[in-house]
Amino acid sequence: MIDWTKIKHFRRDEFDSPDTPGSGDQMQVPFVAVLDGIRQACGFPFLITSGFRTWRHNQSVGGKVNSAHTRGWAADISMTNSHWRFLLVKTALERGIRRVEIGSNWVHLDMDPELPQEVMFLP
Repeated sequence: MIDWTKIKHFRRDEFDSPDTPGSGDQMQVPFVAVLDGIRQACGFPFLITSGFRTWRHNQSVGGKVNSAHTRGWAADISMTNSHWRFLLVKTALERGIRRVEIGSNWVHLDMDPELPQEVMFLP
């Protein structure tokens, strides 16, 4: 379980699956710590649009069957500013993120050790 008092830039409920309040506690500690460091280094706010997902919620949003979200290793971040998007991805790569998905107005970052590494994919 994450000690949320040590996380500077995020609250647990930002990572909750919409169908299960409190489920943000199922996020992986190493991932949230890295994400917090990325946020600190970037110096601009992140809006988490998807963190932990229950299997039911993942299915309802069309998520992949083996989604890193269902294991607490992923977050989608709203990102409409192209310069911030570049800085986010650059900083994430520098801080050890090896799985990135780029959407038109969001970025998916994950560190799931069970999935292929060093990939950048599109929706």
